[in-house]
Amino acid sequence: MTMFSRRALIAAAAAAPLLSTAGLLRAAEPDLSGLSDLTGGAVPIQPAERAARLARAQGLMKANGIGAVLIEPGSSMVYFTGVEWWRSERLTAAILPVEGEPCIVTPFFEEPSVRQTLAVPAEVRVWQEDQNPLGIVAGFLRDRKLAGRPVGIEETVRFFAFDGLAHVLPGAKLVSANPVVRGCRMRKSAAEIALMQLATQVTLAAYRWTYDRVERGMTGAEIGGLMNAATRKLGGAPEFALALIGPAAALPHGSREVVRVADGQVVLMDCGCAVQGYQSDVSRTWVHGTASKAQRTVWDQVARGQQVAFAAARIGAAAGSVDDAVRRYYESQGYGPGYRLPGLTHRTGHGIGLDGHEPVNLVHGETTRLATGMCFSDEPGLYLPGKFGVRLEDCFHMTDAGPRWFSTPPSSIDAPLG
Repeated sequence: MTMFSRRALIAAAAAAPLLSTAGLLRAAEPDLSGLSDLTGGAVPIQPAERAARLARAQGLMKANGIGAVLIEPGSSMVYFTGVEWWRSERLTAAILPVEGEPCIVTPFFEEPSVRQTLAVPAEVRVWQEDQNPLGIVAGFLRDRKLAGRPVGIEETVRFFAFDGLAHVLPGAKLVSANPVVRGCRMRKSAAEIALMQLATQVTLAAYRWTYDRVERGMTGAEIGGLMNAATRKLGGAPEFALALIGPAAALPHGSREVVRVADGQVVLMDCGCAVQGYQSDVSRTWVHGTASKAQRTVWDQVARGQQVAFAAARIGAAAGSVDDAVRRYYESQGYGPGYRLPGLTHRTGHGIGLDGHEPVNLVHGETTRLATGMCFSDEPGLYLPGKFGVRLEDCFHMTDAGPRWFSTPPSSIDAPLG
């Protein structure tokens, strides 16, 4: 960091009770100019892979007796069709039939915009403002001779779409599409994993830039603003940048209370970005200044907890067994039991991909078996109410030989970025 920008940040942080993030970013501009885009070589999902996704979905539909799957805008629509859209009271939907090309149903005046991101061969059917869009969906199913077969409903589809389809197709059997959608999305391809790896590299580089610029007096929002600025310069699309300080770090997702960095205070950051839509999720914890014995002990226990989870993640193991292994270790250290405080109050990890949180979770009772291509966070934090919390989070993906890290966990509180 240049002497000019460091002085500017320190002076700005001390000058006002509520410093704006914009002010911090202006002070940091000379340093941002030293960062460069890491994502120039990112390879988007190719047509052949999208075709393979549809083929797999159709195979799973046949195996589960499902005639078609209804999907609203969101990550599943992106996954199967490439269409990047939003949800509103005006329905846009994708229908995946058990045979043949998908169909996109959208308002007439939105069709040109929807087509801009459509990445697969598909029929597009439109509806006018005085029409029922679910009637258009039903018409497609009837034309494809699918109206009498079960229709799978993607798990995030809103009730009005589910209910509307039930009304226009009396007697239709509407079932969960999880066997199809989860069956496809939970196991990532090499291309998906490569994009997630690149997103992780961006996040780690942004951490390295931000860490050297955290100064006494800064707030969590100001630190997060620096992290997001670095992420953008490095080519990632920021998803979140949470920075928790001192006692606020004992609350996994923070507090409304404004806490400023001070000597001896824990700084817990939880940050992620997206590259070509695929996400990273990395947490790091350190102490500003000198760590106490208690802080070092908890940090080391969390670092060990991460390794316990990683060791438990084996092909064929139930996802819940990973969480159970961590809790057994923490209980041996005097935490819990279970989800009680002080201890680990949340699941050990979650699935990740196009969404930051995807099925399934590394949580007690989850029976889904781990398989090649599944991706998870590993974040068994420990939280001591009124004192501090420590969370280290790195993601891994399952290979035939077991788990493989996207990012290497740090080994010491004195070198929190590795």
